[in-house]
Amino acid sequence: MLDLTEAILNEGKVIQYEVLTELEVLSYGFGDFRIIQKQPGTLEAEKKEERKLAVSGAFELEVEFPCARCLDSVSRRLEIRPELEIDLKENDYIDGYYLDVDQLVHDEALLVWPERVLCKSDCKGLCITCGQNLNKGECSCAKTALDPRMAKILDIFSNYKEV
Repeated sequence: MLDLTEAILNEGKVIQYEVLTELEVLSYGFGDFRIIQKQPGTLEAEKKEERKLAVSGAFELEVEFPCARCLDSVSRRLEIRPELEIDLKENDYIDGYYLDVDQLVHDEALLVWPERVLCKSDCKGLCITCGQNLNKGECSCAKTALDPRMAKILDIFSNYKEV
C-alpha cells in the first residue's frame, strides 16, 4: 500500500513515488503465472478536483509463461504503464489515503498480456499420441496417423487400389 496523503492534500501538485510491487504471482481465472523478476516502478499522482486523482506509472515484470505448443517455460517482460483517473470515494484501488499498488499492477498487466507465447518461432510442439516434446527429439509413434474424419475416404481409396 502506498500512502498518497501528500498528493491528496496538495491539489495541482504532481507527486512522484518509487514503488516495488510485492506481487510474486499473477493469478487469473486462466492460470497462475510466476513473476521471475521485477524492477522498482514509478508512480505519479496529482489531485485534480475535489474527488479525482490522476495516477500514471511504469512497471516492468519478468513473467514465466508456458509455451503454447510444447508447454516449456518461457519468460517474457511485461511493460505496464497505468494511466487512470481515480475517484477517491468510489475506487477499488484506494482505501482512505492508501493506494493498493499490487492490485493496480495485477489488473493493468492484463492490458499488456501476450496473446500467444512460444519458446521459439519454429517450435514443433508435442506429439499428439505420446506427448513427447518434439523439440527435444523424435518419438517412435506412427507418423501416418490420419484425421479420424477422413477414415471413410481412406476406405474408399483402399477398395480401388491398383495391384
